[in-house]
Amino acid sequence: MHTNEMMGGAVPRTGQQYSIRHGDYEAVVTELGAILRVLKYQGKDLLASFDPDGTVPCSNGNVLVPFPNRIEDGTYDFQGHTYTLPIDEHDRRTAIHGYGYRSYWRLQVLAEDSVSLSWRVPDMAGYPFDVVVTVTYTLDDQGLTMTTRALNLGDEAAPWAFGIHPWLSNGKQGVGDQIQKDNAPCTLSIPCRTHVVVDPDRLLPTGTEPVQGRTDLRQGPVLGEDAAFDDAWTDVERDDDGTCSAWFTRPDGIRIQLWGDETITSWQVCTGTGFDAGMRPAGVAVEPMTAYANAFRTGRNLVILQPAAVYTTQVGYRAQQL
Repeated sequence: MHTNEMMGGAVPRTGQQYSIRHGDYEAVVTELGAILRVLKYQGKDLLASFDPDGTVPCSNGNVLVPFPNRIEDGTYDFQGHTYTLPIDEHDRRTAIHGYGYRSYWRLQVLAEDSVSLSWRVPDMAGYPFDVVVTVTYTLDDQGLTMTTRALNLGDEAAPWAFGIHPWLSNGKQGVGDQIQKDNAPCTLSIPCRTHVVVDPDRLLPTGTEPVQGRTDLRQGPVLGEDAAFDDAWTDVERDDDGTCSAWFTRPDGIRIQLWGDETITSWQVCTGTGFDAGMRPAGVAVEPMTAYANAFRTGRNLVILQPAAVYTTQVGYRAQQL
């Protein structure tokens, strides 16, 4: 039904490895951070994977809770109080990607085609809210669905935002600058009408602008070797059912659909251009989010999770061979 990968008889650094499968799909989820480390369709990698016994490269597969992306100076005001989070991106003086990725999550249920893990926010001065997060990955004939459920166990409201950080595989195994060349013939469609403008030094939002030229990815342009994104988009275009989808198509004919439900308001894309060769995944990061950077400070799309309330987000992957 499942396997727990072991490294020389010891549990790997990313913890237990929970393997699930259904039809054309198979996946591996790690105990560390509830990361979707492997996702395959007909034996082909949809995600740029990594060694389960190594460090996680470039936030690969991280579940970004209780906030995605950056918070300026690690400080924010919420309901009359000022909170200070640890600075973990020191060159830009920001708190980044929340804290769920740092912890080993507790297994709740493991079946042939699904796995659920949970994490309770630890006692933190900068986020003293008692929130329990449960992530369930389920495979079926259509692909993989990830359901994330945040429950506020505390007696006061909590700020909340969610995102994931998958690196979609370009179908190659290149390293360093070769990844830029392997990404070049891929196409990427992002369903957004507005591009988020940022300070180039700190990558913090300074405004928005209508998409145009290089920032208009709605028609799925070829990336090209000059593509260099670490950008966010918002004002999403939705299907009739309220979902929105990004599409990534590779030269080998694999097309990956990454979709999000009506709670997804924004998308981030990172090509990894110029990243350290030893840490750069072989693909492109495409990140659905309920709010983009600095939401804890700006309040834009921030969820106020009331006591006993539950907030649920679904995202998922589908693939096809063209």
